[in-house]
Amino acid sequence: MKKINRLFPLASLLFLAMAFWACEETEENKNSKKPKARGAIGEIIIAIDSAKWQGQVGDALKDIFEADVKGLIRDESMFTVRRVDPRAMTRILKMATNIVYVTTFDDRSSASQNINALFSKEAKEKASADPSLYMLRSADEYAVGQELIYLFGKNDQELISNLRANKNKLQNLFHVRERDRLEKALLARKSSAARVAGEKLGLSINVPASYQIAKAENDFLWLRQPTPRTDRADISLFFYEMDYTSEDQVFPEEIIKLRDKIAQAHLYGDPNNRNSYLVIEKVDPSPVFSNFRINDNFAVEIRGGWKTNNLSMGGSFLAYVMVDTEKGKLYYMEGFVYFPSQNHREAIREIETLLLATEILPREEQAS
Repeated sequence: MKKINRLFPLASLLFLAMAFWACEETEENKNSKKPKARGAIGEIIIAIDSAKWQGQVGDALKDIFEADVKGLIRDESMFTVRRVDPRAMTRILKMATNIVYVTTFDDRSSASQNINALFSKEAKEKASADPSLYMLRSADEYAVGQELIYLFGKNDQELISNLRANKNKLQNLFHVRERDRLEKALLARKSSAARVAGEKLGLSINVPASYQIAKAENDFLWLRQPTPRTDRADISLFFYEMDYTSEDQVFPEEIIKLRDKIAQAHLYGDPNNRNSYLVIEKVDPSPVFSNFRINDNFAVEIRGGWKTNNLSMGGSFLAYVMVDTEKGKLYYMEGFVYFPSQNHREAIREIETLLLATEILPREEQAS
């Protein structure tokens, strides 16, 4: 690998723009002699000296990459992190999809020096003179489809300060990248039946062909991915359309009322038991509401837990309330997971990917 002889200041807008880059397969990549990057969705390799990982720098990194995912019914980290000694980065490990090298230029350990040797003297001097320089991205460094970043600083204190200040940006960089990567895999084959059913609600719904229609009405659509295996989460998506008449409709308490109304009409743990309708868990975990934008439409994101009213079932969910002021419509769309005693992070990531792939159709394209 050539020495790194350029460093770029990462202004906020530039960083945010880069965080949303999709990893497109260009003609150059197709013809590349490099191998394809490989690794599970949500997995990150962090190459760092062991003493640094066990110290304050490691604590700052864990606070970023091992932070809990909000709204899940049990604690799960945002990413699966594998810590590797930089000197042990074999050819196989260098083919990983997501790699983060971490160092400080004052660290004399052989592990950190292994990374520092990649930086030219001029690059080190420039970084030391400008404390705002802390990261360098390198796409397809060792493999096609790879995201490799270097996090560095003059010393631990400077690096920790930059890590804390840019926590959300670093999380978002990998979060959006993994969502884009998952979308390509999920939507290689789409469900035409779901697309047609969604058009009646004024939505362009994109889900894998494995999702089946469980229930469809004029203002409601429920899609479900049957799961005959115990190692696969049972995921349901549902969509509801109604008139948008007041800003009050996007207040948290009104959203919960709307969701309860939809569930009591359509969603039951046991179709033969009308008391088994789905409700939002109010306490543990409490629902988390965030303002959002989906394709330039105002939206509210809700994350939390669900249970049946008779307490027979439960799980995690992710929902969006999306407003179309032009057509005067409000859309509620949600995905919920039933996967007892198992982790829900990747199922929620799948739900997020599919819901954010949903678009509001122009009036002229909506099926009557």
